[in-house]
Amino acid sequence: MSIVLFGVVCLFLMAGYPVALTLSGVSLLFAAAAEMAGVFDSAFIALIPNRIYGILVNQNLLAVPLFVFMGSMLEKSQIAEELLSNMESVFARLPGGLGISVILVGMLLAASTGIVGATVVTMGLLSLPSMLRAGYQPSLACGTLCATGTLGQIIPPSICLVLLGEVISNAYQQAQLDAGVFAPDFVSIGDLFAGAIVPGLILVAAYAAYVMFKAIMVPQAAPPAVTGSGPSGQMLWLALGRGLLPPILLMVAVLGSILVGLATPTEAASVGAIAAMLLALSRGQLSIPVLHQVAIETLRISSMVYLILVGATIFSSIFRGFGGEELIQSLFGSLPGGVITATVIVMVVIFLLGFILDFIEITFMVVPLVGPVLLGMGLDPIWLGVMIAINLQTSFLTPPLGFSLFYLRSVAPAHIPTTALYRGVIPFVLLQLAVLLLLAWQPGLATWLPELFNNPLTFQP
Repeated sequence: MSIVLFGVVCLFLMAGYPVALTLSGVSLLFAAAAEMAGVFDSAFIALIPNRIYGILVNQNLLAVPLFVFMGSMLEKSQIAEELLSNMESVFARLPGGLGISVILVGMLLAASTGIVGATVVTMGLLSLPSMLRAGYQPSLACGTLCATGTLGQIIPPSICLVLLGEVISNAYQQAQLDAGVFAPDFVSIGDLFAGAIVPGLILVAAYAAYVMFKAIMVPQAAPPAVTGSGPSGQMLWLALGRGLLPPILLMVAVLGSILVGLATPTEAASVGAIAAMLLALSRGQLSIPVLHQVAIETLRISSMVYLILVGATIFSSIFRGFGGEELIQSLFGSLPGGVITATVIVMVVIFLLGFILDFIEITFMVVPLVGPVLLGMGLDPIWLGVMIAINLQTSFLTPPLGFSLFYLRSVAPAHIPTTALYRGVIPFVLLQLAVLLLLAWQPGLATWLPELFNNPLTFQP
């Protein structure tokens, strides 16, 4: 019954029905039918209200609307547009300088927004016309923008990592309780933030290195800026300070306060939201219409997140009531190759689900089911969380069904063929896969920084 439930839910999702209502509606119908047949314990339904109440009062999840507000304020107040203009001037003389500036601006915007669609559409509207006017190859321009937009999955502080951190933390505690550990350790959202920093920066550096390599090897694909363009001397430093310093200080203040333990994610997110407003005010971009747009966008996204989380909670409760968790444990335990094979299978399934589901649905629907089993087999929770985030990022970028491609297609000029988007993202997909393999080979890239912050005096690299 658990397998049939999961399959029916996936069929309804692929048919286009709302995710939250599908998860809750199908699950409750299955539970009602099974209870009438005498094969389901109604106690699993009785537990649902308490679990939903726990979600609504969860302090960590209150960071979601605040982070959404911060990112939306930076976007709606046109700070990102000004940032891109200044960064173009700073990197004008480098091979592929415009592409590199787009990657860096996209990284900052992705970190603050954390929503792939919002970042891709915003960067597509701001940067794609500039890159095409500069003579960039359409496939390279589109590939760079699609890849940059997906950085919101892995660059902290992102909404994806907030939600994934909460789910991974619960899964880790569940795995320890299942193993008979009744004083379980826990991982925090800050731990996952710390674990994602190094892999995220590796991805950004790999993207920039590829664009520069492409500009050097095929100059017509990324023509250099006109000789003498861009500021020099003191004006260069002024442009750099004005364009890059304020958003970086905002990110460092928010992320740093979490990592060193000065603030919880919710407290840091509230500071970030106020700081984004002050930054917009200092640029003369804060107004009642802008504030209204930001508030509506925050309400819309936050409502979607919480509604999906409620639906996923109902689904996971009833899935466990049908014995789905025991089925997964027995299935993974009987696989040849043990934890390695189980991890590969889960990563492949999550990658394929990324073609039809958003990261929020996958985080709430799939990770709570497989997370406790994998963590019970000995995997590090921070490493697993970072791997899932990068895996989803790769899925959203992969042709022909990657969400990032659809978002950019919606704002790209009609004369750019869809095949150009596909060709452009393939090198970036290969870079993503390379980073995944690197993390699988060297898990310490994701775990050493959290250990350093948690044990600053005893940690030895």
